Amino acid sequence: MEQLSVSHSSSDSALARLCEKLADGSGVIETDNAWPSEQLKLCGEAGVYQWFLSRQWGGQEWEEQELVRGYVRLSTACLTTAFIITQRTGACRRIEASENMWLKSHLLPKLAGAESFATVGISHLTTSHRHLKRSVLSASQTAKGFVLEGFSPWVTGGIHADHILVGATLDDGRQILIVVPTNLPGVNAEKPVPLLAVSASHTGKVTFESVEVGREWLVAGPVEDVMGQSIGAGTGGVSTSALALGLSDSAIHFIEKQTGKRQELLEASSQLRSEFDQLFTKLLAVAGGDPTHTLQELRIRSNSLVLRATQASLMAAKGAGFVQGHPSGRWCREAMFFLVWSCPQSVAKANLCELAGLHDDED
Repeated sequence: MEQLSVSHSSSDSALARLCEKLADGSGVIETDNAWPSEQLKLCGEAGVYQWFLSRQWGGQEWEEQELVRGYVRLSTACLTTAFIITQRTGACRRIEASENMWLKSHLLPKLAGAESFATVGISHLTTSHRHLKRSVLSASQTAKGFVLEGFSPWVTGGIHADHILVGATLDDGRQILIVVPTNLPGVNAEKPVPLLAVSASHTGKVTFESVEVGREWLVAGPVEDVMGQSIGAGTGGVSTSALALGLSDSAIHFIEKQTGKRQELLEASSQLRSEFDQLFTKLLAVAGGDPTHTLQELRIRSNSLVLRATQASLMAAKGAGFVQGHPSGRWCREAMFFLVWSCPQSVAKANLCELAGLHDDED
């Protein structure tokens, strides 16, 4: 398969062909809750995993704006596949940003292709289980490295991963990021729980029972607030909003196709498309370093659009859309994913206020 490159004259058409193949299987993998191995293989063969890494490790070093465009296209085709790639990329970029040269040279060349799969287990450091007084995944230092005890609640593709980059907390409150080979004794990826949407991502709990990990696998730390140290990638960044816009695009495109027969849909489809175009332009600007808009603002507005666009597609589909298997029903369920995935409290509050009919300046 032709590899996708920003410098390649046929890159856009190659991406279109890839996305067409991803879209063909998007409904099937969700219906069967089947891990999208074929879709991920196609992405690897097309060089998608190289977008996010430097040339030193076999990557293509795409600029952030190009990555936003790529993520939107992938999400339009298959949200589940795009979501899995964000988790894979989260691990890769944090590894690449570390000072651990052995770890980078050991893992990144394979991760630039489809030879290996890595994912992350860090939600408990950012948004999940944060109300508990004690971290759900603890680490204790040893002469050779660290011993992990506890669990990571939300790990995408844990049962398929060769390596999981996890965050853990020491007794003194400092935190680490460390790569855990899944073949180590005591690592147990539990059967994924059925989700309202993206179940094919096989997201679930991974437990660590006295897992001894050598210091050579350390990515960052020990340090206070390791996730706030700008190590590789942040949570709730441009990729999250890009995926929401991609799903919105699918729903809006469906409505636009119906307008040929139903003129009453024209006004709504035009308004939704205009809002999509505005948000897409602003997201590209933010990805390029423009400080005019914030990631939080765009995440709030992207969440709002994806909820409204997908529900509008269901209304456009009428009764047929409420039949299991119709894409508009799946899109509605997938849209709700953005209310819980890497959703900071400030974003959640703003979306809650909108759903409750409150203005932004009201509590």
